[in-house]
Amino acid sequence: MRKKNKRVILENIEIIDAGAKGKTIGKAPDGRVVFTTNAVPGDIVDIQTTKKRKAYFEGTAINFHALSDKRTDPVCEHFGVCGGCKWQNMSYDNQLFYKEKEVLNNLVRIGHLDIPETTPILGSKKQYFYRNKMEFSFSDSRWLTLEEINSGQDFDNKNALGFHIPGMWDKILDVKKCHLQEDPSNAIRIATKEFAQDTGMSFFNPRNQVGMLRTLMLRTTSTGEIMVLIQFYEDHKEKREALLDHLKERFPTITSLQYVVNKKQNDTIYDQEIICFSGRDHIIEEMEGLQFKINAKSFYQTNSDQAYELYKITRDFAGLTGEELVYDLYTGTGTIAQFVSTKAKKVIGIEAVPEAILDAKANAENNNITNAEFYVGDMKNVFNEAFIQEHGQPDIIITDPPRDGMHKDVVQQILNIAPNKIVYVSCNSATQARDLALMKDFYKITKIQPVDMFPQTHHVENVVLLEKI
Repeated sequence: MRKKNKRVILENIEIIDAGAKGKTIGKAPDGRVVFTTNAVPGDIVDIQTTKKRKAYFEGTAINFHALSDKRTDPVCEHFGVCGGCKWQNMSYDNQLFYKEKEVLNNLVRIGHLDIPETTPILGSKKQYFYRNKMEFSFSDSRWLTLEEINSGQDFDNKNALGFHIPGMWDKILDVKKCHLQEDPSNAIRIATKEFAQDTGMSFFNPRNQVGMLRTLMLRTTSTGEIMVLIQFYEDHKEKREALLDHLKERFPTITSLQYVVNKKQNDTIYDQEIICFSGRDHIIEEMEGLQFKINAKSFYQTNSDQAYELYKITRDFAGLTGEELVYDLYTGTGTIAQFVSTKAKKVIGIEAVPEAILDAKANAENNNITNAEFYVGDMKNVFNEAFIQEHGQPDIIITDPPRDGMHKDVVQQILNIAPNKIVYVSCNSATQARDLALMKDFYKITKIQPVDMFPQTHHVENVVLLEKI
């Protein structure tokens, strides 16, 4: 170990594991853990530290002495610069191994839970081009790669349409080809940028809050429908309509072409008026004959194929016979609720976002589902004794909370209700483990099924079945 510029270079470190948030792990000579983001378990590397703490280092591998047999060649030219797909350099079977390991470690280490034999993680048939929603940002000051900086060239055109550089809120990587969403996603993005540049449209500058073009959102469905939403900061009617007309003519398969004029400092659209320029104001996804309307503000699982697998597992874990009253907490647009409704007596969905509940009700009506009801409110407030008295004692509770997990008051209310079964779907096994620990004196875990929704990343879903002791 030697010092350089007040930072430490750790030499010949073997990367031994993968940890939380996609970081890989080694051990320093003094026993401290070393986290890095650009190595694979099995690599032997020198690491330039970027952060030093009492119990650990963080750093970047700067020299590779030996390469792991777990490695594979990344397919994307932007790998290592773009903030997504950080595990592209690890073979898919090893990605699955470390995802499953993280789930089980969290349940045991954080939750101190007794877990049964686990069904192996369910991998995704598609490892690329699996996302149904992508969001890209415009910028007039794109991120220059190290090679570009070292070239000594002057770059007059710094317009970009792509992704934020990790940790750089005002720097955008100009994406040539993204491997996450099927065509015509790349073609639409490139055509949008080229037309905007050819006609002199200004790209957004977040520091100065100037520029016409702000963001581009693309949504697709397994049925072939396409939504395009362009967010403008400055509103120039003629230029705006010229761009939208160009996309309409160039890509006649676009189902929904929409825009929003957003003059706020942030680019969230949930409090903005969405205007439909051409086609419908929504696209439709299908699953087992059920149709789900997806508008620009709708939440829908971003991997449609794996969402179907996830929902099938959830329904199977519930073990419905047609006689059960099911509560679906954090129901979103009611996809799980409607998916299980055909095998339940009645389903009650609860969600905090009013627009999501409107979508859920509309979808249920369109699908002729009469045994599902949806209610809006903050879960820890609406999900109370009065609500239970009005709507009935659930036999089964399905809960699919956000990454932060459930509020402790919601966990306590579930324990007060004491349903026979709880099916807990989670996108964060750490907070899931924390919540399950609060229930372990009353429920036993009888089934666990990790599901990979996001290949090439560290993210993993997990479904747990709890049965009353």
